[in-house]
Amino acid sequence: MPCLTPPDAPQPKLHVPPNISIVTIPSKSPELNPQEKVWQFLRDNWLSNRVFGSYDEIVDQCCDAWNRLVDQPSRIMSLGLRAWAHGS
Repeated sequence: MPCLTPPDAPQPKLHVPPNISIVTIPSKSPELNPQEKVWQFLRDNWLSNRVFGSYDEIVDQCCDAWNRLVDQPSRIMSLGLRAWAHGS
């Protein structure tokens, strides 16, 4: 399986065995990086259309949104699903 690394990520200097291929992926490519769908869901549902008064308020709201999502395991599973991967 290839090791997927965003092109702007720091590239460590390490020996890559011949049986490993390092493939760069475009940043913000939700079809290749399911985490992008998680961030989009958090923004769409709990973090959009807000004005934050301070850095601490941003962190508190992000933690609250994350904890709400953690309480919804079926939602987390659905965010990782890809219709094209299941032949739908």
